[in-house]
Amino acid sequence: MEEKDKLWSKVLDDMELALSKVNFAMWFKDTFVAKIDNGVVSIGVPSAFVKEWFVSKYHKMIFKSLRDASEHVRSIEYSIMKSDAKKNLEENGKKTHFIGLELPLHDLYINKEDNLNPRYTFESFVIGSFNELAHTAAQAIIRNPVSYNPLFFYGSTGRGKTHLIQAIGNHLKHIDPNKKVYYITSDKFHQEFTSMLLDGKVNSFKEKYKKYDVFIMDDIQFLSKKERTQEELFHLFDYLSGSNKQIIFSSDQHPNYINDLEDRLKSRFVSGMIVDIQAPDYESRVAIIKNKAKARNIDLTDEIIDYLGSVVEGNIRELEGIVNNISCQMELKRRMLDLGEIRHLVKDAAKPTKSVSVKDVLKTVAQFYDIEESSITDKTRKKEVVKPRQVAMYILREDYNISYPAIGAKLGGRDHTTVIHSYDKVKNDIKSNNQLIQELTKIRAML
Repeated sequence: MEEKDKLWSKVLDDMELALSKVNFAMWFKDTFVAKIDNGVVSIGVPSAFVKEWFVSKYHKMIFKSLRDASEHVRSIEYSIMKSDAKKNLEENGKKTHFIGLELPLHDLYINKEDNLNPRYTFESFVIGSFNELAHTAAQAIIRNPVSYNPLFFYGSTGRGKTHLIQAIGNHLKHIDPNKKVYYITSDKFHQEFTSMLLDGKVNSFKEKYKKYDVFIMDDIQFLSKKERTQEELFHLFDYLSGSNKQIIFSSDQHPNYINDLEDRLKSRFVSGMIVDIQAPDYESRVAIIKNKAKARNIDLTDEIIDYLGSVVEGNIRELEGIVNNISCQMELKRRMLDLGEIRHLVKDAAKPTKSVSVKDVLKTVAQFYDIEESSITDKTRKKEVVKPRQVAMYILREDYNISYPAIGAKLGGRDHTTVIHSYDKVKNDIKSNNQLIQELTKIRAML
């Protein structure tokens, strides 16, 4: 195997581990290293669309992978080459015109002064029932800064947390260009602090962050076990909060459940407003698909949108990846795809729905709360039964989208308004009841 093939094999291995199966298959199919000349790696890609995506999304990852494999790599070039170009290149040694990108590559989008991506705006943020509360809280901060301090969003990956917290920063800067806003991930904050600590420049580090009016930190969970960095963030938090500066955080889980995080820091996180961003429901997924398709300037039929919204129950990032996949295939084929082609295209992303019956849910809830299963459907209003019944109704509606009347009928012939009341009560209680959050997590794991 030639050196260039070995290098690209290493890149493919790294990218396959870093990306979802769908995204890896979509973007890296028919790509290869065409040549290596004096440290410049020339990569062949099948279309202008793929080249654009490599430049804006994967360039840094590819470059890092290449540098890890060979310290002699200086820069990367991209060339649009047809499927048979690799064979022709090998056979004839043809010279090909490449579009070059010298490293280090300055990100085309990020504002280096505040780390904000200007593409993350409220105009491009799709609002649905799954993130409505989060959006409302964000708007409250814009109308009245420090009304919630800190504002803390949490939810699984790909639910739009980064988009939302950066949209707040971008909007506040739009309102007041002189406002000092800064966004950073916890991992980069840790790396910067560690570097300054080793160089004896901690005071400079402290002064840098004290000057900001709005401090936004993403992915708090990565501060786990980083005790010195946690201590530094604790003191920074107290300074900014005491100076009426807005603080915004995000994490993949509630701060109380982040392992190896100091209690005093957790207490600061929960002192403001904490908002859970749920997985998008069907209506929200449809809205997201329409929004992403519009951004890509592709026209999808209602039948295709309905199909995608029904079978792809992933996060926003996965939905965007599928729309991009469709767009790429349409560009390559220069025509609209039919439903059969769409089904084949997304089969790897279409996750089968777990089959759980109403009886399974009732049995599991009863088992968890140590009550008789039959008591959940009985007319009793005993305190030890009311809560489990409400939890069962909430899970049936929230997780399995069963209609209110159907839930009422299955749980002792209750009126749908009773189910709505129970669902709303649990939904509101989990905003402030950490014990209830933990109970729901355990029940869902049992299911």
